[in-house]
Amino acid sequence: MEATVVKTGTEGKTWGGGQNPPLKASYGKLMMWFFILSDALTFSGFLAAYGFSRYKFIDSWPVADEVFNHFPFLHGVDAPMYYVALMTFILIFSSVTMVLAVDAGHQMKKSKVVFYMFLTLIGGIIFLGSQAWEWKNFIQGTYGAVETRSGNIIQFLDTDGKRVALSDIALESTQRAVHDRSSGIWYTTDETLSTYTIDDIKSGFAEKENLLVRIQKLDENGHPIVLSREESIAKLNDSGIRVVEGANLYRNEYGHPLFGNFFFFITGFHGFHVFTGVLINLIIFFNILLGTYERRGSYEMVEKVGLYWHFVDLVWVFVFTFFYLV
Repeated sequence: MEATVVKTGTEGKTWGGGQNPPLKASYGKLMMWFFILSDALTFSGFLAAYGFSRYKFIDSWPVADEVFNHFPFLHGVDAPMYYVALMTFILIFSSVTMVLAVDAGHQMKKSKVVFYMFLTLIGGIIFLGSQAWEWKNFIQGTYGAVETRSGNIIQFLDTDGKRVALSDIALESTQRAVHDRSSGIWYTTDETLSTYTIDDIKSGFAEKENLLVRIQKLDENGHPIVLSREESIAKLNDSGIRVVEGANLYRNEYGHPLFGNFFFFITGFHGFHVFTGVLINLIIFFNILLGTYERRGSYEMVEKVGLYWHFVDLVWVFVFTFFYLV
């Protein structure tokens, strides 16, 4: 099979970004657009898989407002989605500063390019730090829950409908030792032990009469069903087998395990893109300081990395919409 090449006015010369290129774009910009297109299809597949999974397990799918309700330095304050919205604003603002850096490059104004690229870097670093903080809170958890034999999660509320933490339920914490190599001939690593045992929770729940259980089943209005006091005691005693605190790839206190899997994978994959973008922007930033593009007479490299940065920002808008808002 013969390869088809695009040639310029010079006979026999394969186009390499010279005069009269296809779409009037340089080779580097065209390749960046090809990469962005392929990466957009990848993220589209991930988000589609998330949507199908959420639809299939809609009864046990967590509500984002109850999961992402933390804000730095405001311990115990219910601030649903506030910090995620702030992260989104910071990332979008960094896209604006990138536009200004590209525009300054077109005008060959080095000092302005340096300033706006610096702001773009700061925005990306803050976003990465914020995402790490969100992961920490997601992994540690807030209230805790109990897993049933069927793998469902039951959560605890008071009679006013407010969530109650396991620490407010258990009367005491049973001291336990993690299984290690010295405990026997055969050794396998145990899971991290929870703070409380299931018996601690059951005994504490029976003592405190203002507690109820919420199950992962929706009523006719689309709200999780809260059992009566008698039903709550029966559900906990008959079905509860394991205390769950926080989230990992196997189970989480918020609901279906797939929610945690998608959270770690999609936000982690996007975070990897942001981290890569920050590294590339950092390299470009130092090249600007060294006057590399000033000597070339063009800041096209800033424009090319700007395309990637805008794509990363746009992807987060979709992740934020489908994962956090819908």
